[in-house]
Amino acid sequence: MSTPSLHVSGLTFSYPDGSRALDGIDLAVAPGERVALLGPNGAGKTTLVLQLNGVLRATSGEVEIGGLAVGSQTLREIRRRVGIVFQDPDDQLFMPTVAEDVAFGPANFGLRGPDLDARAHAALATVDMTDHADCSPMHLSYGQRRRVALATVLACDPEVLVLDEPSSNLDPVARRELADVLLRLERTMLMVTHDLPYALQLCPRSIVLDRGQVVADGPTRELLSDGDLLARHRLELPYGFTLAVD
Repeated sequence: MSTPSLHVSGLTFSYPDGSRALDGIDLAVAPGERVALLGPNGAGKTTLVLQLNGVLRATSGEVEIGGLAVGSQTLREIRRRVGIVFQDPDDQLFMPTVAEDVAFGPANFGLRGPDLDARAHAALATVDMTDHADCSPMHLSYGQRRRVALATVLACDPEVLVLDEPSSNLDPVARRELADVLLRLERTMLMVTHDLPYALQLCPRSIVLDRGQVVADGPTRELLSDGDLLARHRLELPYGFTLAVD
């Protein structure tokens, strides 16, 4: 079997006040797999994501990215392998032009010259934003900025792409445009979301986290069809939304 892109074993994390945010997390994500991470507010989803690139360090247990353990000696490579797209694109866009924003990450990892230009151009092409390379991010729509933020991460060629609430604040067209881009990507994806229809559209597998523990892990359609499971963990499909019968 191939090495998992993401492997978490016995992961626990407690904050300085003693509150335990993660309590024995075990999970594995195969290369190229798209997985939604679901759960109510306060379930530990963000805390788990911040373990993946070493922003937070586990109290006990281990995280591996492509077989490489997260640790003080591996942080630079881990942060290249794990790309996090934040919920607010303005947290990631700060350069005068779109092209400069997208080139910033790979330049920070040592890429230069024509190779850097080619990497940035390829990332913009992937998210259908090539024509906006010379624009200021401030002149783009919110949905366009969200796709540029994605391009800034893709330009670093991460093994694992983490998306934090990717559909939030998007109008229906921008939501569909982003989904089209994400469905074309051939890389491992972990999507943190409260948007259950978006999880169903993009991720064949879902993991439900609550009170710092994995409480369900399986096919997204199967989990979203379990009304009792959703109710127990404060998850809810939009009013009027029905799951299509296969």
